[in-house]
Amino acid sequence: MLYGICNLSIAPLRATTSDTSEMVSQVLFGETFEVIEKEKEWSKIRLTFDNYEGFIDNKQYTNITENIFSELKSEKQYISGEIIDFITNEKNELTTIPLGANLPFYNNGKLQITPQTYVYEGAVLSEKKTKREISQIAFTYLNTPFLWGGKTPFGIDCSGFTQMVYKLCGHRLLRDAKEQATQGEVLSFIEESEPGDLAFFDNEEGEIIHVGIILNDYHIIHCYGKVRIDTLDHSGIFNADIQKHTHKLRIIKKMI
Repeated sequence: MLYGICNLSIAPLRATTSDTSEMVSQVLFGETFEVIEKEKEWSKIRLTFDNYEGFIDNKQYTNITENIFSELKSEKQYISGEIIDFITNEKNELTTIPLGANLPFYNNGKLQITPQTYVYEGAVLSEKKTKREISQIAFTYLNTPFLWGGKTPFGIDCSGFTQMVYKLCGHRLLRDAKEQATQGEVLSFIEESEPGDLAFFDNEEGEIIHVGIILNDYHIIHCYGKVRIDTLDHSGIFNADIQKHTHKLRIIKKMI
């Protein structure tokens, strides 16, 4: 088995081996993965964080050994807490990194992707946050534009939003809404929910297609055109801007 790590700020994860293929997710700086198949220009990979699979351009990652992969998988996770920041290498070259990027082998302001050592002076997140803090962290992404497959404050989708908010709080969610809906404990009524719980929504075929984070007073923060706050009721999400329900409530789940 081969292993890799993203050494760029953001790399697209594609559905197939083409630059014009659908972007199904993104690989952020410092994220590690298994290389399932490696061809001349593209690799099929499985991300360590959520087991999500897709194709990445071979020019947009670097190989690591199995020992380094195992160390990074088992060590305490340190992630960037800044909307956008940069790291510098030994040549004083800058690499931008977004909120939620991993900081491999972080120690006292330094991190490493062999053979490069980098300096990072921004905020670092490493501890699990309380459930109450989840909704507070969610506000960081307010007004972020919708981007299919996105995972950053410059473009994000509904499940990327919930996954990244939970990641910043030290908790692990799967990538897609329908996968996240398999996690956690089912709640029977909205009244049982607390800020930080997740609400899931389905289409006419009963397939879960949307997810958001429950707030106080029957409100929800979710990504629909942009990360926004709307009203949540027993029918679903009510959008006051267009005066109608936009999503049909399927299930509410307590994740922590």
